[in-house]
Amino acid sequence: MTYMPKRRRTSDRSRWWVGVFLTLISTALLAAEYPDVPVFKENARVLFQGDSITDGNRGRNEDPNHILGHGYCFIIAAQYGARYPERKLTFLNRGISGNKVTDLATRWQKDTLDLKPDVLSILIGINDSGHVPLEQYEEVYDKLLADAQAANPNLQFILCEPFYLPKDGHKEGDEREQDVKKRQAIVAKLAAKYHAALVKLQKVFDDACKRAPAQYWIWDAVHPTYSGHQLMAEEWIRTVSQFQGP
Repeated sequence: MTYMPKRRRTSDRSRWWVGVFLTLISTALLAAEYPDVPVFKENARVLFQGDSITDGNRGRNEDPNHILGHGYCFIIAAQYGARYPERKLTFLNRGISGNKVTDLATRWQKDTLDLKPDVLSILIGINDSGHVPLEQYEEVYDKLLADAQAANPNLQFILCEPFYLPKDGHKEGDEREQDVKKRQAIVAKLAAKYHAALVKLQKVFDDACKRAPAQYWIWDAVHPTYSGHQLMAEEWIRTVSQFQGP
């Protein structure tokens, strides 16, 4: 009987250490799964801009269940909005289905500059293929970035390269594929010019096809499935979390 209190204290102490150990393990696993994203500073406004891939059938009202759409933007915002509530991050989506870079230009003031983003992520180019000449694509895209930078010299750009994944795999002589590759090179050039993080999505999807057919990731050569959007979110997070800035 004289030893019972001592055993209880030992048991309590053991449970405490087990709790500490499990907390450390869970914290380490969370950090590994969701790395810190330095551009997500306190009160940062993060704007996603682009076409239907970014649009993700987003709502056009203030309903928080649908306001970010149902794609990679939602996945990123959900993960980091939950992880960093103390940072008071604001995630915005202004992607519009069918948009080309020229469409972005017509609504750039209202849908980008007026929103005063601190982080601007852009994915545009697949709809431009076959419609907007390469020279015009680069010229207009360049001006959009220049105008945004002039409005906020501290704005952090994240440029996502357009991608294309034919159902039957890549084929030599595919004109659209070759055109998209040239637009990828333009986006890389602009990323270097504006010290932007460059999210290289084509390789992500090409590599994913070693695990499952193209249609599993992108059902119509252009629009990702939910699994494809998860790949996009993961690559966006990986790239941006490792980005060192200018």
